Amino acid sequence: MNSRDMQVIGLCRFSYPALGGFQVEHETIAEREAFLYDPTRLDERFRMFETITLPPLRAQSDKNFTFGVVIGTSFPDQHRARLEALLADIPQAVIIARPPKRHRPVMKEILQELRQPTGLPSLQFRMDDDDAVSIHFVKRLREVAQDLSGVIARNRYVGIDFNQGYIARIDAKGLRAKPCVETLWTPALAMAVSPHASRGIMNFSHAKLTRVMPVLSVTGEDMYIRGHNEYNDSRQKDGIKPVRVPRVTEEDARHLKQVFNIDQDHIRAVHRR
Repeated sequence: MNSRDMQVIGLCRFSYPALGGFQVEHETIAEREAFLYDPTRLDERFRMFETITLPPLRAQSDKNFTFGVVIGTSFPDQHRARLEALLADIPQAVIIARPPKRHRPVMKEILQELRQPTGLPSLQFRMDDDDAVSIHFVKRLREVAQDLSGVIARNRYVGIDFNQGYIARIDAKGLRAKPCVETLWTPALAMAVSPHASRGIMNFSHAKLTRVMPVLSVTGEDMYIRGHNEYNDSRQKDGIKPVRVPRVTEEDARHLKQVFNIDQDHIRAVHRR
């Protein structure tokens, strides 16, 4: 079993109005769509997506992967055009539009459609539209999967948790970032999925993976950025303490540019638009 022949699939929900799958709930689909498609919220998501999420995907050292971006069929036309323009130079990206459905079944359906009949496990990862992975994420994912080839051959699902990275925010002055090591956060969390398995990475609670499958945590290398902003679903409830994220130094900025292809001047320019 050679991981170089495994299909790598990433899935990102871009304001998809799922039934379930959110910590902040709404009474109706119309209310959820109104929240998700609010112009102020969408503009913030687009800024993060353009300056944080996409640059490292463009610069992946291993370009053999698929990146599915899931939107609702009700996604406003002008915003879909903006999304298409941002993804136009990323050949690995595909936009997938679905009507509102139950979260886990629709993500399972989408992943099954994206999977190719290779007869080998697929390597799946998930990310939000304000997160990022290292420019070497796909390469390192394959390397770790190769190291775990025996475990992967004996199990339907195997988790691979790159647990070191940053919490980050952006504003008109550039980037704020704080290094962290956190287990089973969604950015840079991946899963080897047997070709005979019916479920995928979106069908499991990321925080509970160790209850249902072997999981290897990989530390010692910066592999993810978890974006913080005013509309994080996980940070909308009462009692959530704010995270203090300092302004990056010039040395930090150089490191983040090297590891994530994220550029402060680009962030500032997008905010000036």
